[in-house]
Amino acid sequence: MKARTRVAVIGGGRSCEHDVSTASAASVAAALDHSSYDVVRVSIDPHGTWLDGCGRPIGLAGAAHVLRSCDVVLPVVHGPHGEDGTLAALCELAGLPYVGSGVGAGAVAMDKWVTKLVAGAVGVATTPGVLLTATTAATYVWTHPVVVKPVAAGSSHGVSLVDSPAGLAPAVRAALEVDARVLVEDVVGGREIDIAVIARPDGSRWVSPTLEIVVDGLFDFAAKYDGDADFRIPAVLTEAEQKALEDAALAVFDALDCRGVARVDFFLTEDGPVLNEVNTMPGFTATSQVPQMYAAAGLAYPDLLDLLVRDALAAGASCG
Repeated sequence: MKARTRVAVIGGGRSCEHDVSTASAASVAAALDHSSYDVVRVSIDPHGTWLDGCGRPIGLAGAAHVLRSCDVVLPVVHGPHGEDGTLAALCELAGLPYVGSGVGAGAVAMDKWVTKLVAGAVGVATTPGVLLTATTAATYVWTHPVVVKPVAAGSSHGVSLVDSPAGLAPAVRAALEVDARVLVEDVVGGREIDIAVIARPDGSRWVSPTLEIVVDGLFDFAAKYDGDADFRIPAVLTEAEQKALEDAALAVFDALDCRGVARVDFFLTEDGPVLNEVNTMPGFTATSQVPQMYAAAGLAYPDLLDLLVRDALAAGASCG
């Protein structure tokens, strides 16, 4: 009998996205727990302590021992200290195949300001904005509606829509509580369209159907996770709009050197796509955006995960 593949699923994490990551990891582990895989659950608590599948502290050394007993790692940790290349670096140092982008892509994509620079270098439009710190924040003068957000965070934590001068200082303070750097971006008038890309080991790319987010107001944390947002898959687009979005998504995905799967978020304006951000480890429950997008293409949630794991193993074998 062929031995089943041991997959380490890592959840939680030391960031404001801990609870979202825990939910994603639980969903992923449950979907993979079938005849082809032995799922080994590992988590990181909000303070950075590594835990085994029963929630017992095992420390980094214990976690490394568990991970080395597995064939492949699936890190489902969103945000800083996970998605930003941290866990990819751990896997690289341990010589373990893993699902997702590498160290550089994770770090750059998590940094929204650097992502803007990369996108601009390959001809993809981005939202006009400025970079502020606690030292320079007082120099910024509000003149028009803006969105204030931390440079490196996800799930819309610390994000505010500021439509009056009085709202600027509280919004900047809220963002600085999450990150030491803050983006202040113009409000872009356009449809919110997301698209996902999967990179296969043979160099091919699988672009998902588009997803349009229809929500009244800012697509904030509550709208994302309280079920108030309306996801429309596929988005109703002209052929030219579809091609422009796909081309822009692929250009940014490849410029960042992403692997595995990533979600690329755009505003679709009258002048074409404007990049919002790139998520190299997006939400991954069965009802999250990326699984829904590929489900619309005929790829069920367990099959999507199976594809990502098999691709990670194949990529690891080719590198070994």
